[in-house]
Amino acid sequence: MKEISELNLPSDVFYSDDHEWAKKEGDTVKIGISDYAQDQLGDIVFVELPEVGDTFEKGEEFGTLESVKAVSEVFIPLGGEVVAVNEALEDAPELVNEDPYGSWIIEIRPTVDEEYGDLLNRDQYLKLLQD
Repeated sequence: MKEISELNLPSDVFYSDDHEWAKKEGDTVKIGISDYAQDQLGDIVFVELPEVGDTFEKGEEFGTLESVKAVSEVFIPLGGEVVAVNEALEDAPELVNEDPYGSWIIEIRPTVDEEYGDLLNRDQYLKLLQD
């Protein structure tokens, strides 16, 4: 396990209390799990993805990650419609461990833009991890 000081926590993404990250790109938002989350899970061996067109409300489970340690639910940090899934993860789930910010899980079109502002910035997320 990494020490908090060893974690990769980019400042150009926002974080949820459940350790997902979100990055706005135009009118869509890419979502994945943080370096902290992938480190806690260990080696990821399977990713369950939703279908394009599925809609979720903020905080709902949208998929699961299976690691050698456990199965963990992934919760959507803001509501919206899935417009893309990272199909590369079906054949290579370990990409989440190798590059948690480059290996997004889903891309959504948010239904309530204001929810993006409820997410934590890097410093707020770091404080959450330290508490």
